[in-house]
Amino acid sequence: MRLDGFGLLVNDMARMIRFYRDVLGFEIREKEDTENVYLVKDGTLFLLYGRKDFEKMTNHQYEYVKGLNGHSEIALYVDTFKEVDEAFAKAVANGAEPVLEPTTEPWGQRTCYIADPEGNLIEIGSWDKPYGEKDL
Repeated sequence: MRLDGFGLLVNDMARMIRFYRDVLGFEIREKEDTENVYLVKDGTLFLLYGRKDFEKMTNHQYEYVKGLNGHSEIALYVDTFKEVDEAFAKAVANGAEPVLEPTTEPWGQRTCYIADPEGNLIEIGSWDKPYGEKDL
């Protein structure tokens, strides 16, 4: 098996589309009133499913965490420590909830956390080197 993508079950599709598209730069070509939305970020498929539509499709009801939650985390990478600070400031200025201000951790990574409008955690981090070199 290969990882094809990652999805979130969302309440307010239009708001979540605008956040991921306009604030974080995910690519989308669909309308805000669609049931399921496919976004792409750096070649990775990211899906937003309307909760009610997903429940109808699967014929199951689910429980959902409300507010800021630690159910999952999406990690985004930038090449420099400066970009971590800039991305955090831009995201917060555009409606992201600040969770952890940019911090350089003892292991050498600069990281920060924000939350999307439905409380899902997003990390923005860097090892102060280009993406292709970060794991070398």
